[in-house]
Parts: sequence; structure tokens; C-alpha cells
Amino acid sequence: MAEQSPPSGLRKSYQTEAIRLLKRLQELRRLPALTGTNYSEEIKRIQERLESLRNRSDSAVAWEAVQLARHQDRPQTLDYIAHMIPDFLELHGDRLHGDDGAVVAGLGTLNGRRIALIGHQKGHSLKERQERSFGMARPEGYRKAMRVARLAEKFGLPVVTLVDTPGAYPGRDAEEGGQAGAIANSIRVFSVLRVPTVAVVIGEGGSGGALALAVADRVFMLENAVYSVISPEGCAALLWRDAAEAPRAAEALRLTAADLYELGLIDQIIPEPAGGAHNDHRATAKRVMRQVHLALAELERLGVEERLRLRREKYLRMGRYTIASPK
Repeated sequence: MAEQSPPSGLRKSYQTEAIRLLKRLQELRRLPALTGTNYSEEIKRIQERLESLRNRSDSAVAWEAVQLARHQDRPQTLDYIAHMIPDFLELHGDRLHGDDGAVVAGLGTLNGRRIALIGHQKGHSLKERQERSFGMARPEGYRKAMRVARLAEKFGLPVVTLVDTPGAYPGRDAEEGGQAGAIANSIRVFSVLRVPTVAVVIGEGGSGGALALAVADRVFMLENAVYSVISPEGCAALLWRDAAEAPRAAEALRLTAADLYELGLIDQIIPEPAGGAHNDHRATAKRVMRQVHLALAELERLGVEERLRLRREKYLRMGRYTIASPK
């Protein structure tokens, strides 16, 4: 008889414990190496417990996160703006081709601090989702984001991005308009901005379409958000020739907030209200914007060159590679 998935409440307890253990593991790894002090035993115990939790949970955990991240009532960029940035002034167009409703960008005030805010907007109703291409940006969307980011840099305003997209728009017109180049340029621009930058994955973080807005000094994720190089369905179709294997692919991709925190790809996990962010937009917006406010206050205490150095080192530390010895 096949083993059943743990109920949702139990899966939630697994995730909560995993996040607690991961934070403790990160704290231990940051402690200085002192003579006569050895943290290796505690680190080993935490790693063994994390592996045990991973074995007890299954693909349903990752797939549940994917479903919650895609929930149509989940708060999106305009919802965060409505609750936390009432004076927001939206800016339109890329000054080259047109405007893209999949990306919202503009200026506003967060807790007394003037900021530039850029984010994906999927839409809640079917009509709005069609108008906004389900949050999948075209080249003009990324060019708009870069325009506003450069404007913020010019006036010394920090940049906040909210990431929620299945990926970049895959249509022929987007490809002919230079989709790949727009994404690459966006990554380049955000990587060298001289102002503080914070990115928050609030729903789906899909492929290059997400990465184009997610290169920042601090990268946060909501508890039930996901972030991956490819969608689970796309991965399943490639590996098993069957999109129905998406839950299995979701587990293999390690796309949950807890997974990415453990891998060192994000800086913090922001808890959601009970049942998910879609149950309380205002509470979610307050939690997200509070963490953004604290992060910006910390980053503003650093000099520009120091901030750029730390940002560069942050991304250079990601991933592992080996150099093959010559035969």
C-alpha cells in the first residue's frame, strides 16, 4: 500500500521546524572559529534532522507550495501598493516601444521613506489576467523596470521589487522584440545599481522572467512562494514526457522557500497568515513591507562601494563547481 501524504497541518509543522533549524544552522555557520570551541556536532545534528524531515515529507509539500503560490486571490503588486503605499505614482512605458501591464513601476513612500517600487502584476479576474498576460512580461516590461530603476538611482531612491511571474512572455512578438537581451540587460542593470535594493518573491518566481527583477542586496521570499529555473510542468514534460509528473518535478527542483534558504539563495523567509497570504492581504502586506523597511534601514548604513562589494560577493558565493585535473 502506498504511503499517504501527511495532512496539510502536519506538512505545515514540518516546514515550520525546517525553517527554525535552517536559521539556527545559518547562525552557527556565521560564528567565528574560536580556539576550544567546536560547533561541528550541533551542525551535524541539525543536518541529520533536516534530512529526516525531508525524507518524511514528500512531493506533496512542494506541490502544495506551488498551488498556494499560484492562488488567484493571493496579494499582488497592486494590492501591496494599495495597503502600504497610498501615494504611489505609477509610471508607464519604456520610452521605446510601449507599455506592458505585466509590470507595474513607479514611485511612492514606505514608512516615510521615498522608494521606487517595481513588480509583476498577474491580475485576479480572468479578464485582468488576459490584459496583463498573466504576469509574463515582454521586453517593454523589462525596459520599463530598468527605466524606473535608473531614475531611482539618479535621485538616490532605494529600489524594491516584488516578483510574481510564471516566467517571461513566450510569444513570437516578445522573441522578435529582444526578450533574451531585455532580461540580460535587466539583470546587469540591477546588479550594479548604486542604491539599496530589496527583492521579495511574493508568489511564483519563474525562470529568467523572475530573475530579471530579483537581483538585489537582499532577497526575501514569502513562506509559500516558489522560485525556480523552470515550472514543475515544464520540467516534468522535459524529463518524463508527462506534465502530470509536475508534483514529482516540484520536489526535485527544490523550489520552496525553505529549500532556497537552506541552499543560501535567499536571505530570509517571511511568514504568511494562517492558511496562506490570500486569506489576509493587509496582514501579508504589513509583514512584507516591515521586512523591506528594516532591510533598507540596514543597507542605507553602508557606503555605496561597500554595498556593491557585498552584493557582488553574495552572488559569487552561489553554486558550486569543480575544476577537472588535466589528464
